[in-house]
Amino acid sequence: MRRFLQGEALGCVFLLSLLAGGFVVASQPEQRVTDGRLNVVLILVDDLGWMDLSCQGSDYFRTPHIDRMASQGMRFTDAYAACAVCSPTRAAVMTGRWPARVGVTDWIRARFQRPGGETPEQNPTAYVGGRNRKLLCPPNPFWMEHQQVTIAEILKAAGYATAHIGKWHLGDPDWYPASQGFDVNVAGCDIGQPPSYFDPYTHPRYNFDQQLKPRRKGEYLTHREGFEAQQFIRANAERPFFLSYCPYAVHTPIQAIQKVAAKYAREGKKPVQARYAAMVESVDDAVGMIEETLRETGLAERTLVIFTSDNGGLLGPTDNTPLRSGKGYAYEGGIRVPFLVRWPGQVAGGTESSQPVSSVDVLPTIAAAVGVSLPEDQPVDGVSLAGLLKSGGDKRLERDALYWHFPHYRHRPGPYSIIRAGDWKLIKWYEGGHELYNLAEDLSERHDRATELSDKAAQLEARLMAELKRVDAKLPRPNPNYRPKPQPK
Repeated sequence: MRRFLQGEALGCVFLLSLLAGGFVVASQPEQRVTDGRLNVVLILVDDLGWMDLSCQGSDYFRTPHIDRMASQGMRFTDAYAACAVCSPTRAAVMTGRWPARVGVTDWIRARFQRPGGETPEQNPTAYVGGRNRKLLCPPNPFWMEHQQVTIAEILKAAGYATAHIGKWHLGDPDWYPASQGFDVNVAGCDIGQPPSYFDPYTHPRYNFDQQLKPRRKGEYLTHREGFEAQQFIRANAERPFFLSYCPYAVHTPIQAIQKVAAKYAREGKKPVQARYAAMVESVDDAVGMIEETLRETGLAERTLVIFTSDNGGLLGPTDNTPLRSGKGYAYEGGIRVPFLVRWPGQVAGGTESSQPVSSVDVLPTIAAAVGVSLPEDQPVDGVSLAGLLKSGGDKRLERDALYWHFPHYRHRPGPYSIIRAGDWKLIKWYEGGHELYNLAEDLSERHDRATELSDKAAQLEARLMAELKRVDAKLPRPNPNYRPKPQPK
C-alpha cells in the first residue's frame, strides 16, 4: 500500500475540461487554494548535451532564456543523468530511485516497435540473448510498474495541480501519466520521438496516440508544447501546481524551422548541426514562454524551476567535447548533463557547484522544497539538494558515490555498470575488464589507470557490486549456448 503525506484537506478534486487545441486543464475549485505555497516547474529536455548551452561554455548555441535562469540560480558542473539513454532516466526523475531498482534499465520499446504491436498481460521476465553473445541480459520492461510512487503522486496528494507536457516514454496506454498522478497529460505516450516536429504531427507508423490535436498547420512542436505549458500555468495560477515540461526536442528526427537553422550555418558546421542548434533555440524559446507566463501571473518569485536533460548529446548532430563520446555510451559524454536550479529567495543568482548530482535527486529536492514527506514504503536513492542550494553550494551532500547500471548490449564492449566516487570513475564491463579514470585530472577519459591502480579499481568495483546487490539489480549471466562468430581468415 502506498503511504505518503495526504493532502485531501489542502485541495479540491478537480473536474476535467477541454480547451481549444485539445488542452486539458483542471476546472476552478469551489474554494481556491491561495496560501502562497511553492510552485514547481521541472524542465527535462530530451538528448540535450552538456555543452549545448551558452551558459555551459558554448560559443555556438544561443540560449538567452536558459542562460538567464542560470544567472538567477545555481548551475551544477558535475551533474548526471541516471542513464545514458532516456527511459531509465525518466523513471529515475519521477521516482528518485536508481533505474536498477525501478527495473527500467534501457529505453522502452513502443507498441509500434514490437512484433504485433500488442500490450502483453505482464512485463517480460525471461533473459534474452543470441548465441553469438557471451552474456544473457535481463529483459527491459514495456512499462514502469504502477507501484512506483512518482513526485506527481506525492504532490497531488498534497493538493497540487499536476501536468505532464511532452515526452513520457514510460509505458503503454494504461501506464500513461494519468496513471501516475498527473491531472493533465499533453502528448505523453509510449513513443520516444515525435512523428514530426511540424503540425499536424503525423507519421505513417506512429503518432501521439491521438492526444495532440493539430492546431495550426506548420506550427513547431516545441512552441506548441510551450503554449500548452502557458495554458496550464494560467489556469492554475491561484493554487499550487507541479508542471513537468518534457519537450520532445532535441531528439531525432532532426527537424528545425528553416530560417532559424540558417542562422547557425557557418564554416565547419554541417547542415544537421545547424538544424540541431535551431532545435536547441526552440527549447530556449519555450523556456522563455514559461518564464514569461510565471512573471505575468506574479508567480515567478514563488516557483522553483529545475532544468536538466535525460542523457548526453547524440554524436553527429552535436559534439560533446571536451567530454568523451555521447548518448548511449558509458563515458562522460553519454551521462553528464546540464543541471540548473532557480529558487527565488533561497538560491543566490550566478552560483555554481561542482558536487556530483543526479537525476535521482530531483524528487527528494522537490519534496524538501515544498515540505512534503517522501513515501514511507518506497526507498528513495536520491538526496535532497535543498540544503546545498540554500548554502550557495558550500554544504556537502551526505553521499559518497553515484551509480549506473546498463545490463544490455548497445555498443562495444557490451553491458556495463559505473561508479563515480569523488573524482574517480570506474566502468565495469560484464564481458570482462574495467576502466578507471580520475575526472579531475582527465575529464576527457583518455588515460585508463585500471592496470596502474589495480587496488583502487578493485575497491571501487567491490563498492559498485555491493550497491547493485542492495537495490536488487538484475545482472547479465553467462550464455550457455554462446558460439563466437567465425573470424574472417
